[in-house]
Amino acid sequence: EVKFVPEEDNFLQRHVAFFDRNKDGIVYPSETYQGFRAIGCGYLLSAFASLFINMGLSSKTRPGKGFSLSFPIEVKNIHLAKHGSDSGVYDKDGRFVESKFEEIFAKHSHTHPNALTGKELQELLDSNKEANDRKGAIAAYTEWKILHYLCKDKNGLLHKDTVRAVYDGSLFEKLEKQTASKKHP
Repeated sequence: EVKFVPEEDNFLQRHVAFFDRNKDGIVYPSETYQGFRAIGCGYLLSAFASLFINMGLSSKTRPGKGFSLSFPIEVKNIHLAKHGSDSGVYDKDGRFVESKFEEIFAKHSHTHPNALTGKELQELLDSNKEANDRKGAIAAYTEWKILHYLCKDKNGLLHKDTVRAVYDGSLFEKLEKQTASKKHP
């Protein structure tokens, strides 16, 4: 059985591949749900995320294929589902753009050089919001707010290394291990 392996330099594929729980290159809503539960999200957030994400991205990642009620996301084509009002850290092919990543903190981390407060995060979202792009703005807001909720420190700061890790997908594996260790100390 052939397993899907994301391209090494394609951070967007690596980011999404965590949710491909059986590693077949396709993420179904049940896998998105399992992935969110694995990183420590509650039942309701996981259920909402699985529906919101898969319904929103499925058709975009399946060019030339008909509508599917199972809402599969093809990991190899995830770059086709990039939304507007984003940070630009993923290029059009899903590769990491270092300068855009650094720009987030250069422009928006006023209180701490390597972290964002909740207010600074909102400033980032407002500055990236494109005119007439409600869907992209909602997607960006949802992604960043979930990240902040899950990963802020005790002072409410979202650290630069955490944000980098979410872009390359390694944060999900770390959160999964932390969640598992809490359940089975």
